[in-house]
Amino acid sequence: MAAEVILKLTICFLALMVGVQGGDPYLFFTWNVTYGTISPLGVPQQGILINGQFPGPEINATSNNNIVVNVFNNLDEPFLLTWSGVQHRKNSWQDGVLGTNCPIAPGTNFTYQFQVKDQIGSYIYYPSTALHRAAGGFGGLRVHSRLLIPVPYPDPADEYTVLTGDWYAKSHKILRGFLDSGRPLGRPDGILLNGKAGKVGVKQEPLFTMEPGKTYKYRVCNVGLKASLNFRIQGHKLKLVEMEGSHTVQNLYESLDVHIGQCFSILVAADQDPKDYYMVASTRFLKEVQTTTAIIRYKNGKGEASTELPPAPIGWAWSLNQFRTFRWNLTASAARPNPQGSYRYGAINITRTIRLVNSVSRANGKLRYGFNGVSHTDPNTPLKLAEYFNLADKVFKYNVIKDEPEKTTTLTIQPNVLNMTFRNFVEIIFENHEKSLQSFHIDGYSFFAVAVEPGTWSPEKRENYNLLDAVSRHTVQVFPKSWAAILLTFDNAGMWNIRSEIWERTYLGEQLYVSVLSPEKSLRDEYNIPENTPLCGIVSGLPKPSPYTI
Repeated sequence: MAAEVILKLTICFLALMVGVQGGDPYLFFTWNVTYGTISPLGVPQQGILINGQFPGPEINATSNNNIVVNVFNNLDEPFLLTWSGVQHRKNSWQDGVLGTNCPIAPGTNFTYQFQVKDQIGSYIYYPSTALHRAAGGFGGLRVHSRLLIPVPYPDPADEYTVLTGDWYAKSHKILRGFLDSGRPLGRPDGILLNGKAGKVGVKQEPLFTMEPGKTYKYRVCNVGLKASLNFRIQGHKLKLVEMEGSHTVQNLYESLDVHIGQCFSILVAADQDPKDYYMVASTRFLKEVQTTTAIIRYKNGKGEASTELPPAPIGWAWSLNQFRTFRWNLTASAARPNPQGSYRYGAINITRTIRLVNSVSRANGKLRYGFNGVSHTDPNTPLKLAEYFNLADKVFKYNVIKDEPEKTTTLTIQPNVLNMTFRNFVEIIFENHEKSLQSFHIDGYSFFAVAVEPGTWSPEKRENYNLLDAVSRHTVQVFPKSWAAILLTFDNAGMWNIRSEIWERTYLGEQLYVSVLSPEKSLRDEYNIPENTPLCGIVSGLPKPSPYTI
């Protein structure tokens, strides 16, 4: 007990050192990361558990809460967790990716500390190292609204988190061996709903229970590796109310395509006959459709769920048209993204346009992925640490790719870091020349997804941008032979990861970093390196540079 008190006092002191507001509540967690035997597809395999749980424990927070997570790595490999969608304002030290953090060595621990700010919505965390995400270690993170910021719908009777994703029956080490040897992962072996796979007609215990006449909130996130999924609930409409931290116009849907890394919040009214119903998730855009189910049971209901499942949509044009129906709820009383006034993003002048073309190639006979001819590799020294210690030139080069892609069929393997001017308003085009769907994410930011269209981007395509109410979010899908345009202000100082959410592509180089430096080097723009930050690579053992001041 005394040790726990000392830990909390130490964390509070560190919080003051890095500038976190002491008046906001703290949530403390201790997580033990271990291996354990799991059998989500009926085949025993090695999984990654957090406090013995698969999926991991959920963080239930309120906006502006300070979250402190002490992670003990009891695996046999270095490990990191990243908090997908959490912006870590001025604090990329907590992002949990290899470009910013030394991994947590086996047998050691590291304490993450970050503030969720006014990011009301549904998020996930997952391992960012190796191929650990294929073994588990993921979970949900809820950020509720403070009472003084009302949400644009009545309080639901209850809230349920749904973590769905594709799954492989082989261990993460075997899968990593495939990629290291130059092989792709191949198709997944099944689909999970909250760590379980269910079959139609086979007895299942209910995953969730609803009371007739009440409305429930489901937070649905795709935590998989490869497949976009279609989510639906037998006999029920889905009212979309939030995605990735933004309230949306509340349209009704029969089903929703949820791409990798994305989270949606939906309201479901328990207005059908009181009995069992199937929740369904099935793959999209793969040659072989895979489906899983879970039971939703009405309280005191009688009757089994119908074995006739609602059909999934066919083709990606359907999904593209669904994307076009997503609109930001501009009338909701909620925090606007930084900087203030950026919700009028259509009136801000674009200062830079960057086209990122994803590609696949073979380097030295092995499969690699990348952007604009460069396949990223993580150096032994995290990029952020090298930059902070003024040793960047010994670890990586800035701007090895151009803002316009060059014609090349080969991929160069090296660290890929773009310099960004602080507070510039930038247009990024994700261009997909491949036949498979892509999903991209940016750490540290939300952005306005103003267009997703087939074909090749050109400047005149800006005439079709949604410059009024595009949803502010942190992932965007790009359909085959298509492009997506996003707009954002790079006002969050730090080193931030742009990556594919299809994890074999990320592991094999389809990612890059953006360095956003404040010219003033002031605490107003970025926090100092936390005292508990481990040092590795060429900065190991070096004295820390002079801290930033106001």
